[in-house]
Amino acid sequence: MYKRVRLKDTVEVPPEHLADVTPQRVKELLQDKLEGRLDEDAGSVVSVVEVHDIGQGSVLPSRPGVYYEAEFDALTFDPEMQEVVDGSVVEVVEFGAFVGIGPVDGLLHVSQISDEYLAYDGENQQLASTESNRTLGVGDDVRVRIVTKSIDERDPRDSKIGLTAKQPGLGKHEWLESDRRRRENEGATAGDA
Repeated sequence: MYKRVRLKDTVEVPPEHLADVTPQRVKELLQDKLEGRLDEDAGSVVSVVEVHDIGQGSVLPSRPGVYYEAEFDALTFDPEMQEVVDGSVVEVVEFGAFVGIGPVDGLLHVSQISDEYLAYDGENQQLASTESNRTLGVGDDVRVRIVTKSIDERDPRDSKIGLTAKQPGLGKHEWLESDRRRRENEGATAGDA
C-alpha cells in the first residue's frame, strides 16, 4: 500500500553546499540518501515529497559536512499482510514466478498459482498447465494476495514477500476475465431454460 508519511532523518550537507541550506537542497540530499531504501516501519521509500523543518546543524570531528535533522513527508510503499495487489510477472523460474508489486518483487510459488499442475517451460519463460491451455509468463498481469512478508533493512534484496493467487478473484488477469465471461454465459444459458 502506498502511504504519505512524516519522517525524520539526519542529512549531511557537504561543504560546497553550506551556503545553500534550503528545503530544496535538503530534499535533494534526502532523495539521494533514502529513495529506493527499505525501512521496516515505513516500507520502501519511493519519493521524498516535501521538507517541513530543518534543525540546527551539527559538526562532527573529522567529518567535512554539517549534519541537519530534517522533518519531511515521503511517499512509501509498505505491502501489508493479506492485501490484494495487482502486479506484473518479471521473472519465471522452476519454482514459481516473481511478481513486481510497486517497487518490490514478491514470489508467487508454483503451488500458489493454481490447483492445476504447472510445468516449467524454460525455453518460453513460462509455467504451463498440463490440464488446460493456461500459461503464466514474463509480462503477464496478475492479481495476488500478500501472505508472507520479511523485510531485510540491511540488504533489501534479501527481503521476501510471499504471494498467492489461489483464491477466487485472484490470478492472471486474462484468466479472471475468461472465468467472468464463462459465468455470464452459464447464467444466460440457465436463464433461458
